[in-house]
This record gives sequence, structure tokens and C-alpha cells, in this order.
Amino acid sequence: MGDYKPQPLDTSRVVLPPALLALTERLAENAHDNWAQERLSQGWHHGPRRDDDQKLHPCLLPYGELPESERVYDRKTAMETLKAIMSLGYQILPPPPAK
Repeated sequence: MGDYKPQPLDTSRVVLPPALLALTERLAENAHDNWAQERLSQGWHHGPRRDDDQKLHPCLLPYGELPESERVYDRKTAMETLKAIMSLGYQILPPPPAK
């Protein structure tokens, strides 16, 4: 693993439009919920600190109850995913108006 050199897409020039910035928070919450669902299905539980042997993790909480530092991590992941999609030439369109 010592030779591993991550090479994420360069998204430094991608500017997300305001509508996608709003979407970032919902995607961050969804990413957390997917992570938590997987952990819970593996027998993990909420605990005061991470303990891999006892399968305890302090972040097994609803997204809104996470410390801000954890939410920032999820937001960055969501934002970089949106930027990567756009840097690859895809477009993200808003949903059609409600009828």
C-alpha cells in the first residue's frame, strides 16, 4: 500500500450552480445514511468511541445529530462527486416542475 498515490479528477475549475449547492446537503445526508445502514447491517452499534472489536462507532447517529466536522466530511464527498460528474462532461438537470 505504500506505493498507492490517489489521483482524483481535477475538479478545481468546476463551479457548481446554486441549485446543485443546495442538492449537496441532501446527498451528504444520503451518503451518511447509506454508510450507517451498511454498518448497522454488519452488527455495529452507536458507542462513545470507535471500537472495531466491539463494533461501536460514535457516528451511528442521524445526520442532523452528527458533529459539524463529520457533516463537513460528508458534504465535501457529495460536492466532489457532483463536480466529478460535471468535469466528465455530464449535465445535471433540475427536476421538472410539479404539475
